[in-house]
Amino acid sequence: MSKTVTRRFVLRGTAVAVAGAALAGVAGIATAETGAKPMDHSGHGDHAGHGPQAFDETYKGRRIVGAPATGGHQAHHGGFAVTIDGKELHVMQNADGTWISVVNHYQTFADPLALTRAAVDKLQGAVLVPIATA
Repeated sequence: MSKTVTRRFVLRGTAVAVAGAALAGVAGIATAETGAKPMDHSGHGDHAGHGPQAFDETYKGRRIVGAPATGGHQAHHGGFAVTIDGKELHVMQNADGTWISVVNHYQTFADPLALTRAAVDKLQGAVLVPIATA
């Protein structure tokens, strides 16, 4: 089963190759132009306002503390550590920026403080039992 190579076939292949090379060249020039410019950060100030704010308060007789995680599993993902009366409440940020916990797993909250207060309400005075990870 042999196929003869026609002039039309060769010209079509050449046209595709030339078009591809031209587009690659244009893309390379555009990348070089935009990549060479330094990003303007003049309007940002410092980056202290990013992420949820730390808190340490007493809510309905329970001490709730939340801060950016500095160690353990959550620190690897830029996580946030929350405790209720010194017991860890496992929290997680969803892709859309909302927060959930093991106590309120199917209810989302705007920030860790609101989530922790809702967990205290849901516990109704019960002691939080940390998740066993071993």
